Amino acid sequence: MYAIIDIETTGGQPAQDRITEIAIFIHDGQKIVDKYNTLINPQRPIPYFITQLTGISDEMVQDAPKFYEVAKDIVEFTEGKIFVAHNVRFDYSFIKKEFADLGYTFQRKTLCTVRLSRSLIPGLPSYSLGKLCKSIDIPLNQRHRAIGDAEATAVLFDKLIKINRPVVDGNMHMAAETTSQMLKQEIKTSLLPPNISKEQVDNLPMVPGVYYFHNEAGEVIYVGKSINIKKRIIQHFNIDYKSRKSLDFKNNIADITYELMGNELVALLYESAEIKRMKPFYNRQQRRSVFNTGIFVYEDEKGYKRLTYGSINKADNANMTPLIALSNHYKAKGFLYHKVSNFNLCQKLCDLYKTSGACFDYQVHQCNGACIGKEKPETYNIRVNAAIDSITYEHNSFVIISKGREPGEKTIVVVEHGTYLGFGFVDETFSASTLDDFKGAITRYNDNKDVQQIIRNHMRSKHKDKVIVFD
Repeated sequence: MYAIIDIETTGGQPAQDRITEIAIFIHDGQKIVDKYNTLINPQRPIPYFITQLTGISDEMVQDAPKFYEVAKDIVEFTEGKIFVAHNVRFDYSFIKKEFADLGYTFQRKTLCTVRLSRSLIPGLPSYSLGKLCKSIDIPLNQRHRAIGDAEATAVLFDKLIKINRPVVDGNMHMAAETTSQMLKQEIKTSLLPPNISKEQVDNLPMVPGVYYFHNEAGEVIYVGKSINIKKRIIQHFNIDYKSRKSLDFKNNIADITYELMGNELVALLYESAEIKRMKPFYNRQQRRSVFNTGIFVYEDEKGYKRLTYGSINKADNANMTPLIALSNHYKAKGFLYHKVSNFNLCQKLCDLYKTSGACFDYQVHQCNGACIGKEKPETYNIRVNAAIDSITYEHNSFVIISKGREPGEKTIVVVEHGTYLGFGFVDETFSASTLDDFKGAITRYNDNKDVQQIIRNHMRSKHKDKVIVFD
């Protein structure tokens, strides 16, 4: 049994918008046997452009039941049935969210008629409901109303499951079985983007690397990395997307490619470089650095070395190189508090306590008085330098040697004079005695605060890589 559903909403984001109409057609695998339709009071104004699109106005839903008043009907109509819709993730996400707000977990197996149409009627110019119905002569009345769109989807579904599959050795039963198997397969893969097949996902490697999502034009629209490419991509597709933009992202994925990296460090470094080089549309947050706040050091007029924090892109900090880059001011302050505690630094001289006099720690005998000139700069700065040493790379020039993409291969990452130079892949028989030997075996990449942070994090982790120091 199948419940073929369409909804109208106040907008495209399940997390904040509400349903204004729902229509359900019940199909028993042979024909439509029942239907349900109602307007729903969303308990909020309907935007003007939505009214222009659907024709549903505030006045029309004023006396309509609220969702909690029809929730029982929806549960009963869909119980034990496959949830079918055109672009099923949109309708399913909205209905799940409405039920979640009532404290109820709504869960059904799903089937997407977009994916099913692509499988059974390949080669059409478009698989949007309106154009698809036009292509195969399905009447579509009351477009952008739940009752009209659901009825058209039900007719489409009926046509799809009755398409004659190739007869195997004259056996009609085998042909019907082929269609049945395809339906079962589409139910299993309904979470996948419409253009991505189960075979593509099944063939993805379960190793570290960088992956690319392409649109139908072949353009890269997203770059990601993982220590297990297949697992991470499946996680992408299993997410209940909460906005129209995120649904569009999923539906725009037409192909997947990847580059094997051998280990997580190199995957992180290469992903960062690729995002900056390609600037994919859906990597918007990563076009700019994810580390926007810096820890800086300067010497004041009295000779005290002072630690401070601030926006890396701020004009006042433009000529200063951060000791370390963090994601926001909150984390930067927490980082400085940690250094104050570990190295017995002054809160005031670390920009954590605004006062013209002594800092709070001095008042409770935890600061030696640099804030009021009681401790000399020469003495205080020794501890500041120790704190700085704990922030920057432990070594000035070094090479990280790690696992390669296949047996017999290694990766090398080179840092010289505190500057990241790049990485490369070498045979395990590769031998080098100088830093220049290693430099000759890498591909050069730009140094920036993002890759510096990636390398710092890796060096502080419990990694098992070999590190050769050239200081």
